[in-house]
Amino acid sequence: MASPTTAARTVPALPGDTRAWAELVSATADECRAVLTGGADRDWSVPAAGLDWSCRQTLDHLALGVVGYAGLLIARPTDRYVTLFAALDPHAEIPACLEGIGIAATLLATTVRHSAEHVRAWHPWGPSDPAGFAAMGLVELTAHTYDITRALGLTWALPERASAAAVARLFPDAPAGHRPSDTLLWCTGRTALPGLPRRTAWQWDGTAGRRTPGGAPAA
Repeated sequence: MASPTTAARTVPALPGDTRAWAELVSATADECRAVLTGGADRDWSVPAAGLDWSCRQTLDHLALGVVGYAGLLIARPTDRYVTLFAALDPHAEIPACLEGIGIAATLLATTVRHSAEHVRAWHPWGPSDPAGFAAMGLVELTAHTYDITRALGLTWALPERASAAAVARLFPDAPAGHRPSDTLLWCTGRTALPGLPRRTAWQWDGTAGRRTPGGAPAA
């Protein structure tokens, strides 16, 4: 088995390749939907792990966020959020809701794929580019699937490639030397790391063109 440091090095980030980012969003959404489908018959009214929302409400948040990132990338506002908000049918069964998550992810992936790398759009945590919005979608998908699976008693681990890409793009100050999945969970306030307590507040930096401490453009 690869060491945590080796695992982090061998899972590449995707600096500006919109096609590769789009494919990663689609693949990650498929994986998340597959594990959640396995728990579709469980009690989704229970709180998602670490959240005030139920598992069902967490799906609503997930759909809203992922469609919202696509909307921002399409409309490209400079100072505000978009006016279209997506919601799952409140009366739909869980399998149908998971279909909605797939639709949301497809909208984001398609928008990323067909956006030029130089495109920029507003986000409260930094004006971002297609890669940034794709990475935000990856965080939403993986972190909230983690929250739901823990609450429902499902066994699942965040995919390493998606985790590595999201950390590299959105968390420039993330600690090194850990598996990407563990690092992403720490960055999003979900777990501790050796020597690092669980974070009580966090946010990513989606800013396009930000520079790393070494002076090179960030991925």
